[in-house]
Amino acid sequence: MDILALLADPAAWAALVTLVLLEIVLGIDNLVFIAILSNKLPAHQQGRARRIGLLLALGLRLGLLTLIGWIVTLQAPLIDLGLSGAPDPHGNPLFETAFSGRDLILIAGGLFLLWKATKEIHHAIDPEPSGELLDHKGHDAPSGMGAGAVVTGFGATIAQIIALDLVFSIDSILTAVGMTDHIPIMIAAVILTVGMMMLAADPLAKFIEKNPTLVMLALAFLVMIGFVLLADGFGVHIPKGYIYAAMGFSVFVELLNIIGRNRRARERAAKES
Repeated sequence: MDILALLADPAAWAALVTLVLLEIVLGIDNLVFIAILSNKLPAHQQGRARRIGLLLALGLRLGLLTLIGWIVTLQAPLIDLGLSGAPDPHGNPLFETAFSGRDLILIAGGLFLLWKATKEIHHAIDPEPSGELLDHKGHDAPSGMGAGAVVTGFGATIAQIIALDLVFSIDSILTAVGMTDHIPIMIAAVILTVGMMMLAADPLAKFIEKNPTLVMLALAFLVMIGFVLLADGFGVHIPKGYIYAAMGFSVFVELLNIIGRNRRARERAAKES
């Protein structure tokens, strides 16, 4: 089907809108990760790191779309350890050890995310970091971060963003393949999604920086997402709707806390003046 025929096809537009919404939901994880990493850089580098990270995500997704045939083969088993769990109510095993290329990438990404989020949580709660890994000599912590915050190098930050971009990009492309067979629709959805993420990246990062309690919440989300990636790699498919509903509810509760703290701060300031 050519481009003009797709433009005139209501089903193609419906597929595009649905795919963009799904990609936005799936991209929240990536956006939160980029926001947390970029906020650890000096202020003048933060915006550039976010833009580069999202441009890399766009490039990876578009590049993988040109290899769509190879991406689909990633779902074929590569390694089978011969282990599986008891059947669930639908007759599928609770877990399995027939690992495809996609499974291995998800497992590696999950482990990386667990390691990175756990390390950041440790930095956030340790008031007096010590040791080479925690050394931030010669750098000032960005505003909004505690004394124990670690400022990473620009290159190291971009490298970590690339690593997670790859994991999220492959998951994103496989989702797109399941939604439509038309490459132009996938490309349009990817470009629109990353464009919206670019618009949201700076406001999200600044909001997280101004409200330090959200950093811990976001890191907890990354730990949860890491476990979800690991589980998915082992064939345990957790409905994403439950995950995002829990995340949304947690954010709503934290926003109420922020509103309450701000109101109390204004009342104290009014009494003191």
